[in-house]
Amino acid sequence: MAAGPTTPTEYITGHLTHLARPVAEAGGFWTVHWDTVITTLVVGTIAFGFLWLVVRGATAGVPGKRQAVVELLVDFVQGQAMSIYHGASKLVAPLALSTFVLVFMLNSMDFLPVDVMAKFTHTFAPHWRIVPTADVNTTFALALSIFFLMIAFAIRAKGLGGWIHELLTTPFGKFPLLWPANLLMNVVEYLSKPLSHSLRLYGNIYAGEIIFLLLGLWAATGLAGTIFGGVLHLGWAIFHILIVTLQAFIFMMLAVVYLSMAEEHH
Repeated sequence: MAAGPTTPTEYITGHLTHLARPVAEAGGFWTVHWDTVITTLVVGTIAFGFLWLVVRGATAGVPGKRQAVVELLVDFVQGQAMSIYHGASKLVAPLALSTFVLVFMLNSMDFLPVDVMAKFTHTFAPHWRIVPTADVNTTFALALSIFFLMIAFAIRAKGLGGWIHELLTTPFGKFPLLWPANLLMNVVEYLSKPLSHSLRLYGNIYAGEIIFLLLGLWAATGLAGTIFGGVLHLGWAIFHILIVTLQAFIFMMLAVVYLSMAEEHH
């Protein structure tokens, strides 16, 4: 794509190709998408650095605009999280805030014009995808983090023995012959959570990225296509604001729900 795409397929494929480097000779699973990793680190540093600066300069008097926005965000997320989670952990509300902010900011990278960003990124890399949550590796990593926390919360609340006992005796009962069926049902339930958690976010953001690319192809049809595509692009960008925010909110709320369910006794 460095020489410029000549067909729509090349255009879309070029924008959807990662800066992938294998960490082992076999490649495959042992491949790192460095564009995803670096973009996530940069965006996360900017987002949480901004929050840190606002909190550091917070005053007890009349808040400034930045402090007021952050306080509204914190109060909103904390209220939503605590309305679902009623346990003793003080980690849930900060985790919910961090999750929402990070996912929202990563999703928001979809608003950057892909062709303008491509001209910039091609100065140092042949390929670079700028939307980390359109990479299934990112969403799976986030979902697996919640998954392992969910198990930790369950063991903390019930004890290791109590958690294993619950895996073997629910939902069908304590009779030993039912233990395999109970374990199978619980394994399926546990594994389905990170799968649905990650793929929901990935699917929505990836689809949004594809639509932006398809609308961008209108510019290649001439002046009329450029104008028409620009209008559609603006309309989709406005609608995409809702999708970006809603998907970050849903991801956050599901994380809180899973942690709350993990502490429930059956």
